[in-house]
Amino acid sequence: MKCPFCGFPEDKVIDSRIAKDQSAIRRRRECLSCNRRFTTFERVEINLPLVIKRDQGRVAYDRQKVENGIRKACEKRPVSQDQIEELVNDLEQVLREKGEKEVAVAYIGEHIMAALKNLDEVAYIRFASVYRQFKDINEFMHELQGLLNHTHSDQPS
Repeated sequence: MKCPFCGFPEDKVIDSRIAKDQSAIRRRRECLSCNRRFTTFERVEINLPLVIKRDQGRVAYDRQKVENGIRKACEKRPVSQDQIEELVNDLEQVLREKGEKEVAVAYIGEHIMAALKNLDEVAYIRFASVYRQFKDINEFMHELQGLLNHTHSDQPS
C-alpha cells in the first residue's frame, strides 16, 4: 500500500479489525519511511451491475461517486459519515440482491432519495435538486410542496 503522505510503497499493519457494519476490514497502517499512520478498508469485491446513464451509455458502478454525491447533499447537516456509509452499503446490497447485469441510474437515484427523505429532508431536497435537474423554480416548489404534504400527513392530529 502506497503511503498517502510520502508515497513510499511499503508499510506495516498495526491493527486489523472488522468495521462497524461488518462489510469491511479496517486496517491501521504505519509507513516504513515517514512513520505516519493511516487507515485502509478492505472490502470483498463483488461485481455490481453496470449503470445505464441518462444518455444510455454504460459505466461501471462507482461507490466513491455515489458516496460523494450523498456527502455533498448532507454537507453541514446532522448526518454522520457512518450513516452515509450505511446508506451506500444498503444500496449496494439491494443492487446485489437485484441480480441484474445493468441498472438504470434512475433506479439508483430514486433509492438514494428515498433513503435521504427518511434520514434528513434538507439533504433529500439538495440531492433531488441535482438529481432531478429542476428546470425552474416551479418544479422545485412542486417537490417541496410534496415533501411538506408528506410531513404534515405524518403528524398526529
